[in-house]
Amino acid sequence: MSSSLRFETRAIRAGQPPCPATGAIVTPIYATTNYQFESLDREGGGYEYSRVQNPTRKAAEECLASLEGANHAFLFASGMAAESAVFGLLSSGDHVVCIRDVYGGTISLLKMLQKHHGIETTYVDCAQISEVEAAFRPNTRLLWLESPTNPLTYVIDLRSLCALGKRHGAWVAVDNTFATPYLQNPLSWGADFVVHSATKYLGGHSDLTAGAVALNDATLADAIWDQQAIAGGILSPFEAWLTLRGMKTLAIRMRAHQENAIAVARFLAEHPKIERVLYPGLPDHPQHLLAKEQMRGFGGMVCAFVKGGREETKRFCEGTRLFLLASSLGGVESLIGYPLIMSHSGLTEEERHLREIADNMVRLSVGIEHVDDLIEDLDQALKGS
Repeated sequence: MSSSLRFETRAIRAGQPPCPATGAIVTPIYATTNYQFESLDREGGGYEYSRVQNPTRKAAEECLASLEGANHAFLFASGMAAESAVFGLLSSGDHVVCIRDVYGGTISLLKMLQKHHGIETTYVDCAQISEVEAAFRPNTRLLWLESPTNPLTYVIDLRSLCALGKRHGAWVAVDNTFATPYLQNPLSWGADFVVHSATKYLGGHSDLTAGAVALNDATLADAIWDQQAIAGGILSPFEAWLTLRGMKTLAIRMRAHQENAIAVARFLAEHPKIERVLYPGLPDHPQHLLAKEQMRGFGGMVCAFVKGGREETKRFCEGTRLFLLASSLGGVESLIGYPLIMSHSGLTEEERHLREIADNMVRLSVGIEHVDDLIEDLDQALKGS
């Protein structure tokens, strides 16, 4: 499909022509394991076995590739499976430079890689380019980035960091889960891999678990294909179909998420029971100007610090009615999370302190309900905290 078409059009049409057999407008769920061989002489090009390739999954992968401006995209059974596929390209003795404010599951995976494969990681403040450069070693093979970060919503200079990774001969991977391809496309700045937990905004309805890797390089794509098809962490046809359905409305949902999130962030920033709010769309966010330049919007994630401490924060989290207390994000419904015991529970106290994971911090995934109802809900919960 032509890349000149706008995002919304590609989200609905890319990889999704009407079924040639029936004319069905919606891509079918091909719930089949096997495909018939026409003869023993067939030489590739067709489908053989659904672990290797499935028409529903292929349609969703082609759509995501179009949205990310990628030549290739691969869907996995979860975001962590997608991460594992990229890290699976590393060899024993390799070194990783990783952004410090990173999803807790990524840290747990990197710990496992060090324990079993001798792959070491150095965590750095990626807002400081000089600190990142100083962390590179001769055996550094991968620079792992997030922007905006989970859970603090920090924004980093992806263009400069991709260039830095290239100068050092390292691959650069960007977790684009919070921003989504609607708000930014890291491959255009030189990233080698873009990774998603498609469970979140790509799916968008809290009804599937999926992960994705998008990239341009054909040799690396072959290697990721091996990780997918041979290791077997594939996405099922049904969940591929749900991902495809979710991406159709990604643009309109992200606009609604952002509209609500900026209103919620402004409300919380002025509330007497809130100590601090981090949202890239607020002028006092430390990387607000960079976010305006680098992104096409600010997303739906808000980080807030409650005055008092853990008990006041606990009452706030448990007092909301529309913001459901849950550990995921990116769905149409609003969620409130407590990273200390959810997304970053696997970290030691020292590791959490280093990453500013405080006991009075909450992470809000702002949904697309009516914004007045959401603000009223937060207000009544804060009054009880």
